[in-house]
Amino acid sequence: MEKLQYISQGFTIEEQELNIRKALDYGVKWVQVRWKNAPENEFIRLCEISKKLCSDNQSVCIINDHVQIAKKVDADGVHLGFKDTSIEIARDILGENKIIGGTANTFSDVLQRMKEGCNYIGLGPLRFTSTKEELSPILGFEGYKKIIDDLKERSLEIPKIVAIGGVVLDDIELLQQIGIYGVAASGQITHQPSIIKEFKKVLQ
Repeated sequence: MEKLQYISQGFTIEEQELNIRKALDYGVKWVQVRWKNAPENEFIRLCEISKKLCSDNQSVCIINDHVQIAKKVDADGVHLGFKDTSIEIARDILGENKIIGGTANTFSDVLQRMKEGCNYIGLGPLRFTSTKEELSPILGFEGYKKIIDDLKERSLEIPKIVAIGGVVLDDIELLQQIGIYGVAASGQITHQPSIIKEFKKVLQ
């Protein structure tokens, strides 16, 4: 599984597509298509475009929230928050071979996601981020460390946890030392796609 995920940004379909194209051009291999409050027909169109772009670049295409749209465009999987479709229902709809990621904010969330059989867990936010409405309580590095320590204390296998929420390049080393598998970045990559090479170097 890729250690760097790009979460798409943009207020229009043109902006979204351009940002996804740039990220792929600079070597991103995992795109999560996320466009909140988009008109449904435009979001479907963006997902169709993104799936094709990702396929052309041998990259993974994950759709945020919308299980039926992920199925419709034959995306590689879906990322679900707690208010979205359940993992169990998503698995029924998409089948065993698709990737299902789930959001988590607390230790009990992580345990629940592990029980549900997510392929990876998006744990966050690391810090404040303006890209997310209704932000969950901020974890900070201490929060991540405590959750990993609690898993170790219970002798539980550490799942593939991806840090999310205001993550920048300089955070990666410390997150990896803590035991976090990878990162999902949005703002820094959108504004400076050439930084992807640096991200990948540090994450190796």
